[in-house]
Parts: sequence; C-alpha cells; structure tokens
Amino acid sequence: MLARRRRDPLQTVQRRSQELKQQVDSLLSESQLKEVLEANKRQDIYQRCIQLKQAINENKNALEKLKKSDETAPVGNYEQKKQEEQSLLDKLTHQLQELAVSIRRENTAEVGELTKREEDDDSTDENEEGEEEGEEGEDDDEDGEDEEESEESGGEEEETGEEEENESQQSTSKEYIAIGDFTAQQAGDLTFKKGEVVCVIEKKPDGWWIAENSQGDKGLVPRTYLEPCDKDGQQSSEEGSEEDAEIGDKTTEGAEEVKQRTDSHWSAVRKAISEINTIDVLTTMGAIPAGFRPSTLFQLLEEGTQFRASYFVQPALTPSQLAFRDLMWDAKTGTIRPRPSRVSLILTLWSCKMIPFPGMSLQVLSRHVRLCLFDGNKVLSNIHTVRATWQPKKPKTWTFSPQVTGILPCLLDGDCFVRSNSSSPDLGILFELGISYIRNSTGERGELSCGWVFLKLFDDSGIPIPAKTYELFLNGGTPYEKGVEVDPSLSRRAQGSVFHQMMTMRRQPQLLVKLRSLNRRSRNSLSLLPETLIGNMCSIHLLIFYRQILGDALLKDRMNMQSTELISNPVLATFPKLLEQPDVMDALRSSWAEKESTLKRSEKRDRECLKAAFLLVYHDCVLPLLHSTFLPPYRWAEEETEAARWKIIADFLKQNQENEGALQALLSPDGVHEPFDISEQTYDFLGEIRKNAA
Repeated sequence: MLARRRRDPLQTVQRRSQELKQQVDSLLSESQLKEVLEANKRQDIYQRCIQLKQAINENKNALEKLKKSDETAPVGNYEQKKQEEQSLLDKLTHQLQELAVSIRRENTAEVGELTKREEDDDSTDENEEGEEEGEEGEDDDEDGEDEEESEESGGEEEETGEEEENESQQSTSKEYIAIGDFTAQQAGDLTFKKGEVVCVIEKKPDGWWIAENSQGDKGLVPRTYLEPCDKDGQQSSEEGSEEDAEIGDKTTEGAEEVKQRTDSHWSAVRKAISEINTIDVLTTMGAIPAGFRPSTLFQLLEEGTQFRASYFVQPALTPSQLAFRDLMWDAKTGTIRPRPSRVSLILTLWSCKMIPFPGMSLQVLSRHVRLCLFDGNKVLSNIHTVRATWQPKKPKTWTFSPQVTGILPCLLDGDCFVRSNSSSPDLGILFELGISYIRNSTGERGELSCGWVFLKLFDDSGIPIPAKTYELFLNGGTPYEKGVEVDPSLSRRAQGSVFHQMMTMRRQPQLLVKLRSLNRRSRNSLSLLPETLIGNMCSIHLLIFYRQILGDALLKDRMNMQSTELISNPVLATFPKLLEQPDVMDALRSSWAEKESTLKRSEKRDRECLKAAFLLVYHDCVLPLLHSTFLPPYRWAEEETEAARWKIIADFLKQNQENEGALQALLSPDGVHEPFDISEQTYDFLGEIRKNAA
C-alpha cells in the first residue's frame, strides 16, 4: 500500500479554512431560528461563536507565517491564493461577530428578572417551577412599582434614567475593581485598565458580565478580571474623604495605593490571584479542563535556589555547625566515606496515558513530569524535571526515554535515582505532570499542572513499599486540594452498567512508574551522593566525581579544618551551575565518555588517574562554554534558544576534537568570553553550605 503523501502547508491551511467555513455555515443556519430559541440554546450558540473565532484567528496566524519556500512542490499564484484564504477567513470572522453581537443584544434586552429566573432554574428541581413562577410574578409587580415611581419624577427623567435603571437591578448591580488590564476582543466588549472601578449591571452564567465604567460606557467584561469592592471602599469613594488611601478603597487612586505595596505576602497573593484568574479564563474558554491549575512545583522553582539540585549538591552542616553532615573522609580508602540513607532507590518513568490535550488557543512548548520528595505538607528535596515525548497521532500519551546514552539529552532520561534520610512516616514522591504553554492570542507564557499523584514510600507499619510497576491515577487541582478531578466530564459520563463504568476508569489520566530494587553496584554508587537528592541516572558518575573533588578540597587538602578561606578550584565553583543547564551537562557527559574510551584498563582502575583525566576534560569542555558570550542564556522551554545553544555546543565540541583540546579555541581572536571574575576560580564553601538541611 502506497504511503499517503504529506499535505503541503498551504493545502493544510486551505483544508482547515473549508472545515471552519462548514462549521460557520452550520452555526448560521442553526441560528436562523434564534427568535424562538431558549436562552440556554442561545448561550450555546454564543459560546460556539467564540470558539470558532479563536480557531479562525489561529488559522490566520498560520497563514501569515507561510512562505513559498516552505512548499514541497511549486505553487502557481501563491500570493493570490494566500490573499483568497485571508479574505475567506476575514469574511467568516465578520459573520461570527455579527451573530455574536445580535445574541448579546437579545440577552441585554432581557430584564434582570429573567436572568434571575434562569439562575434559579439551574439550581433547583423541575418540581419547583410553579413556586418560581409565583416569585417571578411578585418581582414583576415590584418592577411595576419602580416604573410608576420613575414616571412621578417628572422633568428629572432624562438626568436620572440610568440611576433608576441601576436601582431597579440593585440585586445584581455592584462595584468591582479590575485586577488586570482587559482589551475588547470584539464588538460589545468593554475595555478597562487595572485598578479601574466598574459597576456590574448584570451577571451572566457564562462568565461574561454586563458592566458600566465611570464614563457611562457599557459592555461585556470577563468576571475573572474583577474583584468586589467592600462597602467601606464604596462609601469612601462617594464621599471623597481623605481616608481613602488609609483604608485601601477600590477607587482608581486606592488601587494605585494597593499596587504600590511591596510586602512579600501581598505580592504572593496578587501573583496567585492573577494566575488563578488566567486559568479561569482558559477554563471558561474551554481551552483546558476544569482540573488544570498553575503548576505548584514550577512556582517553587521560580522562588529561588532552595528547591534546585544546585543547592542540594552542596555539603550540609551538622546541628553544631562544626562538621559536615553528609561529607566524611575515609582514611583507609583515601576518599569520601559511603553514607547509606533511609531511602535509596531507582525509579523509571514509563508513560502517561489519557492526559487531556489543551485547546487550539494554547501552543504547548513542553510536556514534562516534575517530581520531588514530599510528606503531604512540604517539599523535602530538590524538584527534578523529566521531559516527555509524544506523537501527533497520540497526543494524550506521553512517553519517556529510560537509560539515556550517547547523544540523547539527559533531560529525557526517565531513569531517576532518589535519596532521602528523612524520618517522616508519610514520606513519598510527589509527581506533577505539567505543560509549558504560550497563548496564541496574547503571547502570554505560563506553566500548567495537568494532574498530580503522591506515591507513599512506606506503609502504615513503616515497611517500604515493594519494588514493582505502579499504575497511578492522577488528581486534579493542586497537591493541597483533595477530591478534584483532572477532567470532571469523565465522571459525569460514567453512568450506566458496571462495564461502562470500568471503561470510563480506563480513560482516567494515569502515570506508570516502576520502582527498581538496587544491585550492589548501584547501591555503592548512590551511597557516595548527598543524603537528599533526586537526579537522572545518566549523570550519576559525574556527580560522584564532583563529590570526590569536594571531599579532597574540604577534608583532605585543607591545612586547617577551622579555616574558612576561599578555595581556588574552578570545578567546585562552577559545577553546580551545570545542574541548571542540562545541555552543558550533556556536553561534559559526551566529552568524558569519549575520553574514557581511550583510557587503559589499569588507568580506569586508578581512582586518582580517573580524577585527573576528568579535571582535564572539565577544563577543556565546561569552563569555556560557561563563560562564552556566544552561548545564549539558558531558558526553559524556548525551542529557538535550546536549538541555538546546542548548535554552539556541538560546534565547540567538534573543534575540541579536531584540535585535541580547547587551548586553540581559548587563544583564538575569534573567541569572545565574559570578563574574568574571581568567582570563576574560587569556591566559598561557607557561603554555599546548606545550614538548614533537614
């Protein structure tokens, strides 16, 4: 059977445009009977308008990026065909805007009591319809009285008409403050700035409310951008008292006062509110399931170095601060002493199944799993990240690459070691599945949690769990939320026969991991590492070299054990940086594998000879790369930056191989490096040690 020829980029966009045109035509035909449609049906059509418009915008963006050189075969009248597609997409956008505006006008024309009746109908049973109709009749009578009062007001009707309309909707009208900027996305939206106060006239169940600003302009606003003003704030705003700044009211000036607060607690709260509201917007749009949240572990990584591997590879002090806790010297063997720990194991990430795929409004930059030691309340180790791979045909299945060798990046290594000496009875491993994304409409970047699971390492009697493969079902929300599902719609569909429920369970998001028992060799290797650390197995031999060099400098070669002077050792000064730049770690791993293959068997058995060879490789490979101005700063999940860095690293390694070292590259006038800093050569162990090690 002949393989199907891949469709050219322009053909792909054209096919997508035709699919969108069919959907728009179908929606327009369905909306022809909108005069007799129920409110819920109208709302469904309106929501589909929004989703279709987003899909059209994404196709427009794809069309703009097309180039004639991208086509695999010559295309006649290429620019004309692109213009025709652009015109078609513009026409579809205009049709959807007109339909959305007409539906909005109908919704706006309805009285506030209709909205109240719809909300009551959603939260009550059908048996209570009669009582609701009676209550609506009373509300209508109250409206009639309000209308009579407005007629008695005489000549003041023109000046106070809007105020009376707000009073008649007092149950839904309220002042809100904007917690972020919002720009109108289509006709009928209301633009506002952060800190601006608006009056909400009508609250719609779809999350888009009708609001009015201080200039009298009305329009639709997303509820996730608003927070209610307190009563004190409203009164002080009306009276214009001098106490506005003190009580932090929700006027524009008051908002500026709040914005200028710099205490860390307030900043954290504001950041959390902003991120949660962004997620609410994406959830309302249908871009992500209801169980997705901002990534908890990513936020911890962004706070500083406390949860990074570069922090946990540093030696820890004893409670007396007079000796090293997890770094001791063995005079008999002439190297650091192995140190067993309560938890010392190897786990393999196999795959993730049935992970919901985000909507087309999000561009996924990375799929990954972050894991750490956790006791149910706090993180007890560094946060380790493993990137997943996936196939376009199976976007809900993530896979990993165990036993990474050769040129494969260590970031893909699904084999991880876990070390911990914590005595907590609830000690376990927290797995958080995440995606890094960028919003196509705004360019905003973020990190989402697609689910999490906690694997407890000891049972209630304190016995370690067996080494086997575990099929772990994911939870939604954050690790501090309970009972949240990743995709609640699956549970709603899990009705009917037992067989149907079993099939639904198979569709639940899950993570497959395998705990492996240690053999003698792996146990000896892990015992030379810090007592608390998580990392990938492909780099464990490099970490052992670092620990041995660290032991030589701090325990063997230091003339006075009470001295805290700086130590001249560029390896100790720079090696922790490699743990935050995995591509440079890959370069070191590749260079060392090449060097090790040239060593004789007797040299491989000589510990000091191996250490000396490693130091030469490190100086030839790592130090020039870390301080080269050609190497862009490492940025997570930026494909262009990652590709540029790897090309520079690969070219540098090739030159080293041809020139038998980095000396020629270092002395070349073409090479540009950062100005020399003493921190490149000196190791300040007193400033780097972990004084608060758990």
